[in-house]
Amino acid sequence: MKIDDLGNLERTHLCGDLRESMIGNDVLVMGWVQNWRDHGGVIFIDLRDRTGLLQTVFNPEINKETHAKAQSLRSEFVIAVKGKVSKRPEGTENPDLPTGKVEIITNELYILNTSITPPFMIENDTSVGEDLRLKYRYLDLR
Repeated sequence: MKIDDLGNLERTHLCGDLRESMIGNDVLVMGWVQNWRDHGGVIFIDLRDRTGLLQTVFNPEINKETHAKAQSLRSEFVIAVKGKVSKRPEGTENPDLPTGKVEIITNELYILNTSITPPFMIENDTSVGEDLRLKYRYLDLR
């Protein structure tokens, strides 16, 4: 898989910083792919960085090449996403997240690094056995 070069692009915001007041702004965020969902052709990625989670949307009607590239994403890939902050459609908000009322409609996707699928989800609350957590301590510390 080809790794992309960001060139002179720089992050504009952290994932956990986006709010409703930023709707309509163009942003560039970077992080790890937490979850990947395909809902009838539209791909949703939960992007994670040290500040929180943010939903990004890859719609083939917006950009076919970016949507096709998003199909290759998997958990723990490191990516950069450039797009416009948008209000989530009614009924799809996530009240458990500070960023739960917004999403990024993606125009550009940069794959910065790939990853093999980890042996367990990298989360604060995990039900993985102690022996597996000790074997992969470097992941557990993340």
